[in-house]
Amino acid sequence: MKQRAEPEAGVLYLVGTPIGHLGDLSPRARALLVAVDTIACEDTRHSGQLLTALGSKARRCSFHQHNTHGRVPQLLSELSNGHSVAVISDAGLPGISDPGEELVAAARQAGHSVICIPGPCAATTALVSSGLPSNRFCFEGFLPARGRERRERLTTVVEEQRTTVLYEAPHRLVKLLEELRELCGDERALQVTRELTKRHEQQVGPTVIAALSHFREHSPQGEFTLVLGGAPQQQEALMSDDQCRQRLATLIDQGMKPSDAAKDLARSAGRSRRELYALMHVEEKEAD
Repeated sequence: MKQRAEPEAGVLYLVGTPIGHLGDLSPRARALLVAVDTIACEDTRHSGQLLTALGSKARRCSFHQHNTHGRVPQLLSELSNGHSVAVISDAGLPGISDPGEELVAAARQAGHSVICIPGPCAATTALVSSGLPSNRFCFEGFLPARGRERRERLTTVVEEQRTTVLYEAPHRLVKLLEELRELCGDERALQVTRELTKRHEQQVGPTVIAALSHFREHSPQGEFTLVLGGAPQQQEALMSDDQCRQRLATLIDQGMKPSDAAKDLARSAGRSRRELYALMHVEEKEAD
């Protein structure tokens, strides 16, 4: 099937760039970064090295969390004037934990096409190599740096039964590991990764205490991706026969039919409706 020529006028492209190994840049991404009109970079100096090596002559502009308010209208104007615009981050897939998300929403609202040219992503790379369940997972990105909001988000994270992926800066990593130990104990499954796809790729685990012990002895360097195992599923305590009979009697006294009372209680008692209904008949026979 013949592919359409890229880039197209007035289209916003999200382009995945390597998170470490330069060989992970796809041929499609290479071709587009050379041919596109404008490239919005998280850091023009950092990305400039990659773009210069590719031979890209596209106009470059910075696009980061501190200039989003002014830059989004400028980039939308370029799209409206028929220019093609590519967005790249320092590493990985833009739009995840960066202002690319806001630009995409604004571009779609303005009626512009948005196309993602997929590439490496630290979150999914760490997840699939962690050995932890990946069929269902949550992505939290960077937590709030401090205060009540951070504590509330952490509490939600440690209670989550799905695998959770987080990002953390090196100067806050040990603090985060200490907080995780306090909230979910020593033995919760955890893999802490850095330098993914590079020569000195590192994955530290397999538990919270193991990772904390390691980074207390080895000063954290670089950005980190953490993959936290889900909270163990809580077993509901079964109500005893006597507790069930008392609750059934209360529901019937309140006007419920016996069958409806058994059905209602089954939702919270951890017992089947048939089992509860049988308890009432046992009680009636004992009374006779």
